[in-house]
Amino acid sequence: MTFREKVQDLLDAGLAEKPNVFLIDLTITDGFKIIVTLDGDLGVTLQDCIDISRAIEHNLDREEQDFSLEVASGGLAPLQNIRQYRKNIGRNLKVKTANDTIEAELTAVTDEFITLSWEAREPKKVGKGKETVQKTQEIPFSEIKEAIVTITF
Repeated sequence: MTFREKVQDLLDAGLAEKPNVFLIDLTITDGFKIIVTLDGDLGVTLQDCIDISRAIEHNLDREEQDFSLEVASGGLAPLQNIRQYRKNIGRNLKVKTANDTIEAELTAVTDEFITLSWEAREPKKVGKGKETVQKTQEIPFSEIKEAIVTITF
């Protein structure tokens, strides 16, 4: 079993103990620095990071392979998997596609696409002036280049 496989197995076992926490990324550098990035349906606590760190570190032998370990939450990094999109329904996203950038509320997520909703000012169909209209757009995951949760203060 390779070092990476051993780390992945320990990580999977640690995550099995915490069903609300999920893996965003696992990186192991050439210098055997293990970087684990987590997210959670209810967020990630410091205790979650400690528990996952212990699940890995306490089951690896430094005599066999010296390593360093970093376990952290994803923070405000771009969304990478469907589970992250689902946890952010109701929040505003900035979504970049090949042709467009849309900042709007995430209202729905399926296995194939997300749905964004926003209000826009458009010319009235009859008469002068503008009116506020509700817009929605479905964007397939295959077209999303980057999606970030926007924070407003």
